[in-house]
This record gives sequence, structure tokens and C-alpha cells, in this order.
Amino acid sequence: MKISYIAFNKIKEFEGLRTEAYLDAAGVPTIGYGHTGQNVHIGDRISPYWAEQLLREDIERVEREVEQLRVARTQGQLDALVSFAFNVGTERLRKSKLLREIRKRTSAAAIRREFMRWVYAGGKRLRGLECRRRWEVSLFFKSEY
Repeated sequence: MKISYIAFNKIKEFEGLRTEAYLDAAGVPTIGYGHTGQNVHIGDRISPYWAEQLLREDIERVEREVEQLRVARTQGQLDALVSFAFNVGTERLRKSKLLREIRKRTSAAAIRREFMRWVYAGGKRLRGLECRRRWEVSLFFKSEY
């Protein structure tokens, strides 16, 4: 399964395009649509075309990693978990209480609560992350869209 066109574009919207490298809210060098890594240095520049190409590559990697967790049963769940993992990192998802709750098939309220715990960056509660998590929760519990 691949993430939907809707989810891909929403991730682009949440991340926003920055053609010059910057430090994100957690202090990580970032460029394009949320691309990070050892190849990103402050002062780097990128075209919108290459930023989207990097996003596609990053999303494909996150899709594969989320698929390996074997918890996404619907398109909405895959979209939500890929967005979440793209934002916080697949390793953090793998170690999270959110994933444990999903695996246990616990209540929707408990899963919602776990999504909403992830609204901080650099020790600050961010409105943009609150909006993103609400969107991810809505996708996760939608059977179709």
C-alpha cells in the first residue's frame, strides 16, 4: 500500500517549502519539505523541483518502514502513520506507547490521547503540531475517504 495523493499533499502543506536550509523547531538542519540528514547544512539551497523529489524519496522510505510494523489496516491508518513517522521519525514511532496501544487494539480514546501527546518540539507546544495530530487522528479512524 502507498500513501494517498491527499496525504502526500497534506504532508507537503504541513511541512512547508523552505528552499534554504534552516534549523527546525528541534534544532535539526532541514531543507525543502522537512528533509533532514547528514547531507543538509545551513546555507544549502534547493529548487522546489528537487525539494519535491527529496520528499518523494523520504516518504517512500517511511512508507516501507511503517509497512514493516504491520499495523496499518486501512488507507487512512497508513496515511496517518506515515505522516506521523515522517514528522517524528520512524524509530520514535517504533518505540512509542502509541504503537503499543495500536498493537493492543486498545480504545479509540487511548489511541487519540497517544497521538495528541506528540505536539511538542524543542520543549514547546506547537499549534501546527496540534493541527497535524488532529488530522492524523481523523485519518486513522476513518474507514475510507
